[in-house]
Amino acid sequence: MLDEAARQGIALRALTRRDQPPREGVEWVRGDLHHREGLAELVKGADAVLHIAGVVNTPDPMGFHIGNVEGTELLVDAARAAGAGRFVLVSSLSAREPGLSAYGKSKRHAEEVVQTSGLDWTIVRPPAIYGPRDREILELFKAARWRVVPMPPPGRASIVHVDDLARLLLALAADGEAASQRIFEPDDGHPGGWSHRELAKAIGAATGRDVWVPHLPKGILMLAARLDKLLRGDGAKLTADRVGYMAHPDWVCAPEKAVPAELWRASVPTIEGLADTARWYREKGWL
Repeated sequence: MLDEAARQGIALRALTRRDQPPREGVEWVRGDLHHREGLAELVKGADAVLHIAGVVNTPDPMGFHIGNVEGTELLVDAARAAGAGRFVLVSSLSAREPGLSAYGKSKRHAEEVVQTSGLDWTIVRPPAIYGPRDREILELFKAARWRVVPMPPPGRASIVHVDDLARLLLALAADGEAASQRIFEPDDGHPGGWSHRELAKAIGAATGRDVWVPHLPKGILMLAARLDKLLRGDGAKLTADRVGYMAHPDWVCAPEKAVPAELWRASVPTIEGLADTARWYREKGWL
């Protein structure tokens, strides 16, 4: 987001928990989503508020509510008090099926907070996000090095490159006329999304490997989640809550919730984007 804003010459004010090095075009504000003074400073005089922060993994399901729901409530309160013109919430496709996971339930609840806020809002439900700096999909790239990429039960999913998502969010912040009071589900433009096997094979190709793609039943994924908890404790990546939505067969963005083409369309071809991502991981020593 910061890189894209700099490319477009857009000045930002950004919330941070810790000291950050100076960056042209960015004013850092110390605080978090439960620090009212920091939030007030963050949104003061802002033309638009982009709510990107959230909790994606926590050992305690209540952590999703505290981070995703209460944090949204407090930021909405600050935006209203400051008279912010636009409020863009980054939600998740998981909000479509809130019964599958505590994470999805919290994102759906956060959407409801925004929809009833009285603000000029837009909600974005990204599918799986990939690209430089992303650690969530990194595990699949690491697995590909060993020529085996385990995937959930057969299904389909959409994906989007982080640079394309950043362009969309900045466009929505600048132009609310075509986006006001709407929910969008942006993707890479691949019709019907990707089968789990296709996506795993594409990640393998990005790392220069021809990979085997075993589909793991939900029961096996739950066992793997318990093992990950034993091995990594609170730092476990695979949790029972994640298994709940990973095993769902349809995480394809809905065509009726596509972003109007005149406002935005994906520009990063996924095969190229995956290869660039693998190259970035290697350069940073992550892969």
